[in-house]
Amino acid sequence: MQQLLKFSRLVDRLTSKLGSLVIWLILGSTLISAANAIVRKTFDTSSNAFLEIQWYLFSASFLLAAGYTLLNGEHVKIDLIYNRWSTRARMWVDVFGFSVFLTPVCLVVLYFSLPFFWQAFQSGEVSGNAGGLIRWPVYLMLPLGFTLLLLQGWSELIKRVAFLKGLIEDPTVKKHEKTAEEELAEAIRQREAEAAAAKN
Repeated sequence: MQQLLKFSRLVDRLTSKLGSLVIWLILGSTLISAANAIVRKTFDTSSNAFLEIQWYLFSASFLLAAGYTLLNGEHVKIDLIYNRWSTRARMWVDVFGFSVFLTPVCLVVLYFSLPFFWQAFQSGEVSGNAGGLIRWPVYLMLPLGFTLLLLQGWSELIKRVAFLKGLIEDPTVKKHEKTAEEELAEAIRQREAEAAAAKN
């Protein structure tokens, strides 16, 4: 079990690192969208490449961040029912869900998406739109995203089983780490409190 937990920690680190990078794809998509709108309104011209790269980046951010969403417990659940159960009951529901639903769905998507990507890669498939982009990079996001989601699902499964065996604490409890903004706000409040105390 310790080897599996080591694997789980490795996957969690990979997922966290990717999650912090993927957010920049949203910014890129937003900036390209804004630039495209400005160029279109100002110069009455545009390119399908701009439109396509926007949805390439958005698709990539959505698919590559799926594992990050799962790691942080931000995926959709029926909280109204789920949160009323005991911690152990919730863990068993998660074990069932990761084993019976998440893993098979990811494997089925991989089974169908890998040949789809490979065919587009080999043929050099290009968008049918004038000035459009090659398609295989966006097709690659599907198997890549579901591979990352599958790995994170297995990591979560390992943690749930380890908890049920009494080897680790509740993995669903978020350990809140202060952001740089929160630390700055706290430092400002502390200085103001010290300044107020010095006046009195």
